[in-house]
Amino acid sequence: MDTKSNEACFVADVLAHAGGVTPWIIDLSMRSHSASAADVSGGRVAEAAGASWQEINERSREQAAAAMVEGGTRILLEKYAKGEIAGAIGIGGANGTNLVCSILRALPYLVPKVMISTVAGTAAVQWYVAESDIAMYPSIGDVSINRLTKAVMENAANAVALAASNWAARRGAKTIHAPLVAVSSFGGTAACVECVRQRLEALGYEVILFHASGVGGKSLERLASSGELAGVIDVTTHELADLVVDGVYSAGAARMTGAGAAGLPQVIVPGAIDHSNFWVGQVPDQYKTREFFRYNAQNLLMRTNAEEFRKLGVDFAKRLNAAKGPVRVLIPLEGFSEHTRRRAQDLAGNDKGPWRRIEEYRAFTDTLKSHLNGARIDELSLHVNDAAFADACIDAFMEIAKIEAAPQS
Repeated sequence: MDTKSNEACFVADVLAHAGGVTPWIIDLSMRSHSASAADVSGGRVAEAAGASWQEINERSREQAAAAMVEGGTRILLEKYAKGEIAGAIGIGGANGTNLVCSILRALPYLVPKVMISTVAGTAAVQWYVAESDIAMYPSIGDVSINRLTKAVMENAANAVALAASNWAARRGAKTIHAPLVAVSSFGGTAACVECVRQRLEALGYEVILFHASGVGGKSLERLASSGELAGVIDVTTHELADLVVDGVYSAGAARMTGAGAAGLPQVIVPGAIDHSNFWVGQVPDQYKTREFFRYNAQNLLMRTNAEEFRKLGVDFAKRLNAAKGPVRVLIPLEGFSEHTRRRAQDLAGNDKGPWRRIEEYRAFTDTLKSHLNGARIDELSLHVNDAAFADACIDAFMEIAKIEAAPQS
């Protein structure tokens, strides 16, 4: 509110006229000021983080931002827990976007979250949004009052007002839902995923697919921890291959931990772990002599080697040994992805032989078996995309889940 008070008040006024919406302004200013239009002052936000606004004044920008994020998050979540918040909207430049989005990410999925930002069209959005469901509105110009940016703010405010009304109505409704099962997906495992999805739905389950490109895996783990899921069929554990080599589709060290910590039944498949991902022209020097396949104009797939398969075996076992719920591992011995039908190349485009290397897949399987405690491993003489393998995934899930699927109403 020290630099954006006019804009914040304009957004609040739009919300107030949207019908059925009461605006509630939280000031995240990192320096004390005399503007008084906020419902929650920056001083109160600082106090919620155990500091005073004067102390925030004296901190570095990074330290001040961390305190305001802590205080703002605490205030917002307390208000949400009381049922008094049905949506959130923020405005800001680069620093303001980081500050606001760090707070919005703490709200549960589906609570409407909108950010009007000067940097909504930049690559940094992947860090601002991360695995949350924040909707970004580009402000076109800097956040200020003029006919163009006012139109953007009006659109964003009306959108979040309608979304908040819809969310509040759903929250008040008593609806019986079918059990929701998460399935991880990717282009190289698409045939398996589609068969799994169809069979689950035919059995009365609801299915949510997560694309295994980093943010998808993070979202799966977060949802698993939230209590929304009845189980996971993790067909595409590919993001762990990127974690091993620091590829661009890594979902971080928490991948394949959320469902286990929540005690959910899990069927685990080494789907698409036969490759990792790098952007074209950005392959690290230590990998430039390796074997690749150019998947599209932006993405190079690097074939996983025996050493990396062994590391993956250890990583899988470590995560699954910590699981509190039932686990079943299914290994398709004839291939982990659709790319087994392709040939590998070096970066110059020279042929390097078949992508499929059964003996190297064995390195993963043997390592996993030697480190895994208790969980059953089924080795099947099938390809991951064979219909029979998808059926085996469903059969394994039904054996360990013991959930009665209810019709959706």
